[in-house]
Amino acid sequence: MTRTFALAGNPNVGKSTVFNALTGARQHTGNWAGKTVELAEGALTVGEHKFRIVDLPGTYSLSAESVDERTARDYICFGGADAVILVCDATCLERNLILAVQTLEITGRVIICLNLMDEAEKKKIFVDAAELSRLLGVKVAPMSARKGEGIDGLKEAMAGSIGGETLKIDYGPAVEAAIAILRPAVGSVGCGLDPRWTALKLLEGDKGLIDGLNASLGLRITEIEPVAAALEKARRLLMEKGLNAEKLRDLIAKSRVASVEAIAAKVIKSKGSFAADRRLDKIFTGKLLGVPVMLALLLGIMWLTAQGANYPSSALSALFGKAEEWLYSLMSGCNPFVRDLLVRGMLRTLGWVVAVMLPPMAIFFPLFTLLEDFGYLPRVAFNLDGCFRRCGACGKQALTTCMGFGCNAVGVTGCRIIDSPREKLLAMLTNSFVPCNGRLPSLIAVISLFLTFGGGAVEGASAALLVTAAIVLGIGVTMAVCRILSRTLLKGLPSSFALELPPYRRPQIGKVIVRSVLDRTLHVLGRAATVAAPAGLVIWLLANLSPGGVPLLTRLSDLLDPLGRIMGMDGVILTAFILGFPANEIVLPLALMGYTRGGALTGYTG
Repeated sequence: MTRTFALAGNPNVGKSTVFNALTGARQHTGNWAGKTVELAEGALTVGEHKFRIVDLPGTYSLSAESVDERTARDYICFGGADAVILVCDATCLERNLILAVQTLEITGRVIICLNLMDEAEKKKIFVDAAELSRLLGVKVAPMSARKGEGIDGLKEAMAGSIGGETLKIDYGPAVEAAIAILRPAVGSVGCGLDPRWTALKLLEGDKGLIDGLNASLGLRITEIEPVAAALEKARRLLMEKGLNAEKLRDLIAKSRVASVEAIAAKVIKSKGSFAADRRLDKIFTGKLLGVPVMLALLLGIMWLTAQGANYPSSALSALFGKAEEWLYSLMSGCNPFVRDLLVRGMLRTLGWVVAVMLPPMAIFFPLFTLLEDFGYLPRVAFNLDGCFRRCGACGKQALTTCMGFGCNAVGVTGCRIIDSPREKLLAMLTNSFVPCNGRLPSLIAVISLFLTFGGGAVEGASAALLVTAAIVLGIGVTMAVCRILSRTLLKGLPSSFALELPPYRRPQIGKVIVRSVLDRTLHVLGRAATVAAPAGLVIWLLANLSPGGVPLLTRLSDLLDPLGRIMGMDGVILTAFILGFPANEIVLPLALMGYTRGGALTGYTG
């Protein structure tokens, strides 16, 4: 029998690291049954025990005020999880305990994964895991997931018995009396949730939970006679004590915070020091230095990418050129049409894509991932947040814009973290203004061809400066379009959101390089190669089939020329963009082939 564990926790507590450590490569993404929310799933076997791990969105609470909170809470309540693994950050345990006590109210089948113990030790923060386990009434597994320490202890906890008498928060005489009135009626319904917590949510009038219960039971719980009568009596008691709905929610929140503070005071032996992080934040997020440092880092990455990609790009181009000539000679006995189609068409296009695309990606992705591992990317979002808000957009768009640098498709799908439909649409419409890593090689090639000056290091520096300027221009256009749309077609006020700045961590350079090359670079390159070869076949046929003595590619360019003129280009360039849709890297050689009326791709290789 396979047991399902929901993996929950605040953002930036190492939840994904724990998930990867537990599941390894046995992961996939799927929709929770009956929902359109995608959740990552993985498998784990411990001895005779088999587990299914479902990674829930990171959330600070289960109050269900945002999509992430609703998804996490509803899956714990109605998703069929047998137990919950709650990942907590040992360096800021008190804040994490808010989510912990809320989860314990829903279910007692919880394991606390106390992660980042190594980081806590560095900051001189010492947490008494045994005392925390005693106070909460659940198993606590200390670990440092990044180092692989403590994973076995978590697996043992999962394989053992889970559940028992857990922490119960005292909400005061009036609320406890109201819960006591309502709890028996709720328990008689058999809704599958903790009767005490369900009674509390009914008293709060939590519409989201009530709708979920109604859907789960197939009837309206507040209209069941015993529940309706008890609910009316309990609410009347609260009103007599001066607790309306708003005051009740405030009292519940204050009681939870007081309970968390009491627990934290007993288990955290030292408050530690974050002075080093604060000093770094004065540089990376300060009003005077934040933006200049951000631009300097971007310029440095672009310089390393532009300068470093030249040599391997030339080497790969030469290698494919030799392979092309060797294969062409080897196929000397084949039909000339078929030989040219396969070698000059498919292989040459594939070689161009690999030579132009692979080197910048192999440099850019690891550098970008190192910044992410260091904890800097959320600081970029922090620096851009005010700009987006002044443009009428949500500050979370800064996060989706950063994601767009890696891949615009990912940036667009990531817009679902934005709650407001208006702001979500703004982010989706403007994400493509920032160049993704798929367009970066073409951008570097065009700039290197037409806009750079000098030679050697000077040429590389000028290319990096111009590429950085193009990226900054893309961000500027994004904000300008957001401002125009938010004042015309998509009017509205920007919403607020919480952005946590994670602690700075020393990047794991070896793992970052392996993960970037294997998980990102080669994956993207493999997908590009699968479309580049067929695209080369089509392009070669268009260039070499000449009914009436005029190549089909020329006919297509002439046909599109009027439309291209309207758009500020000509038919050749427009045709190159259309045929280069499968792989942006071939747009430039396509245009050169169109202008020269050649029969195969040709272009800049140095």
